[in-house]
Amino acid sequence: MRRMNLKARMVVLSVALAVGLALAVCAVSFALWTLAFRYEKGIFSTLPSVPQRPVALVFGAGYWADGTPSDVMKDRVAAAVELWKAGKVQRLLFSGDNRFLDYNEPGKMREYALSLGCPADVIVLDFAGRRTYDSCYRAQAIFGQQQLILVTQRYHLPRALYVCEGLGIDAVGYVADRREYVHLRSYWLREAPALWLAWLDRWIRHPVPVLGPPIPID
Repeated sequence: MRRMNLKARMVVLSVALAVGLALAVCAVSFALWTLAFRYEKGIFSTLPSVPQRPVALVFGAGYWADGTPSDVMKDRVAAAVELWKAGKVQRLLFSGDNRFLDYNEPGKMREYALSLGCPADVIVLDFAGRRTYDSCYRAQAIFGQQQLILVTQRYHLPRALYVCEGLGIDAVGYVADRREYVHLRSYWLREAPALWLAWLDRWIRHPVPVLGPPIPID
């Protein structure tokens, strides 16, 4: 009887290991395929090749304690202003974190865009874009956008496009990389778990971010 119990346990353990290994392989394959290949046709790195859309959604990024925008933020804003100057979009939607009184990503993005010659009436601010999912969700639910150009770095675009696809938003991406970033390797590494979380949001959790009255962008 003990031998039978031992054999049964070994069988269960083997099956569990096989299932776990299969799930791990699927998770890694999903991340690699999505980050490297899945949205290549919808990611544009040259300005003339970008299709026109009414609005560019620009994702927030951090800034330093003295108020100086990070290189990542600067390049996202600069790329968005390029799109506007080229006539690819009519409005720029700056979406970022402003949950604390002394931290205002959209405000900093606006300041930098103005310094680059972008008129104030082109800019729309979303103060509750606390993460990629929230920014995309609110672009549709609050600002009424069904078509977008997503402006961010190359490492971030596949996940952002995946989120928009799940929300039914017709989106393309414009690569904002303008330099070598100090922590670029870590940014790429963290995209895999972030993408798995996006999968959970899309298929299982269906979270609803902070919302409010509609503010449609004309």
